[in-house]
Amino acid sequence: MMKRLDPTYQVLYSELADRVLDAAFSAEFSLDGRFITQQSGARRYWYFDTAAGEGPGKRRRYVGPVDDPEITRRVEAFKDLKADHRARRKLVSTLVREAYLPRPESTTGAVVDALARGGFFRLRGVLVGTVAYQTYSALLGVRLPQAILQTGDADFAQFHAVSAAVKDETAPVLELLREVDATFREVPHPADSRRSTAFVTRSGFRVEFLTPNTGSADHDGAPAPMPALRGAAAQPLRFLDFLIRDPVRAVLLHDAGVGVIVPAPERYAVHKLIVAHRRRTEGEGAAKSAKDLQQSSSLIEAFIELRRGDDLTEAYAEAWKRGPAWREAISASLVRLDPDLMGGLVQVLGESAQRLGLPMSAVATQARVRRS
Repeated sequence: MMKRLDPTYQVLYSELADRVLDAAFSAEFSLDGRFITQQSGARRYWYFDTAAGEGPGKRRRYVGPVDDPEITRRVEAFKDLKADHRARRKLVSTLVREAYLPRPESTTGAVVDALARGGFFRLRGVLVGTVAYQTYSALLGVRLPQAILQTGDADFAQFHAVSAAVKDETAPVLELLREVDATFREVPHPADSRRSTAFVTRSGFRVEFLTPNTGSADHDGAPAPMPALRGAAAQPLRFLDFLIRDPVRAVLLHDAGVGVIVPAPERYAVHKLIVAHRRRTEGEGAAKSAKDLQQSSSLIEAFIELRRGDDLTEAYAEAWKRGPAWREAISASLVRLDPDLMGGLVQVLGESAQRLGLPMSAVATQARVRRS
């Protein structure tokens, strides 16, 4: 059985998350500027002007949607925000030492922190991969297996439409990375050497930028220019749009806490079922496929134990409806799950589908038949 976090530590994590977002606002926006709203389509968005008037010295920066209560609350209370770095470091230390929550390796944490300070998450970028998975223990209030938390790279994603729409950009990506390790260099993309979607250090630590490919799989090979990522393109990948839609806020337990945006854990669990199969069949390595399946299994187990089957079922149903390729990948991974976990998942899917009014009984039956 997966061990749950003591409620005291869950409260400390919530306090840290609030303080980290407050501190990010204090660092990002000067008191000399002002917040304004602008309409774009059906939604209004906050922007921050660093000078009054319409002169050449004016700079406008994207902040976030007006209908995001966490953003708007901090806009309204901006002048009263005070960052407390020392207190936040103490909270992080307590959560790592006493609650045994995972702390990223130092280079990983520093890279994520640098991109956060450079504006990546403010511009609706999403941290993905194992580094994002490290945040789920605190988010869910359980201790996930430590063996599948380690990684030697960091992956970041953003929708291309978002990158174009925000009308703002990060600090130069390579400069941010070189603040962490001066040996970071661009990796020319094999399909277009003028663009780079990845950056690597002399020791081999790799940072990669990704974007969803919702069209032909042929586009997976060509780098996509990303207007909001200064000096970086992104690698288009199928199935990624499902993963990074409706992401959530989290804190990476590095230094005084780094505020990040990560995929919703239920989407991460289902997405890993898909990529576990594709990596296994496309020659990307049995080890990566096994790790994907382990991460998915751990999250599925957590959702079952926490009685959050409805969240998992809704994500599962959405992916299942996407088409034959999605169903094939999910089904192929389901038969590799531990039999007891498989039985629990089938039961949860059926019960939640009935409660939510989703046509999931056929999916659960299919999973059981394939298992047999």
